[in-house]
Amino acid sequence: MTTEFSYQPLFEFGPDETPYRKISTEGVEMVTLNGRDFLQIQPGVLRQLAHQAFDDVAHLLRPSHLAQLKRILDDPESSPNDKFVALELLRNANIAAGRVLPGCQDTGTAIVMAHKGERVLTGGKDGEALSQGIFDAYAERNLRYSQLAPLDMYTEKNTGS
Repeated sequence: MTTEFSYQPLFEFGPDETPYRKISTEGVEMVTLNGRDFLQIQPGVLRQLAHQAFDDVAHLLRPSHLAQLKRILDDPESSPNDKFVALELLRNANIAAGRVLPGCQDTGTAIVMAHKGERVLTGGKDGEALSQGIFDAYAERNLRYSQLAPLDMYTEKNTGS
């Protein structure tokens, strides 16, 4: 019995209505090699992108998430507890948006998985550039380098890692 190979991408692409913003066009250009167009990105751009991404993730919620929290406040069927939690989350989001304190205290694990197409040139060492940008964000933005591990229902310990 022979089993047939069937490939399925890890993530299926679908409609994306996420609002994005352009950080910069500096260090990004189109180049033509052997009649083919390529996007050429300087390593410093990857560093800047990673820094901005981790800064944003630690401090900002998407507009659609904020709108969902507001809908809870406006919903007549929401319980007083629902409204209390939604309001506290909005207050926390407001404080975090000031970029002094992150939206969540536990920011200690940075995991990045990235893929690029065959027509994207970065000069190699993408992992190093992304890691440097993440390091910069943690160092500059009051983000915790480690995590808390629960010891019991009421006690936590800093893992130091």
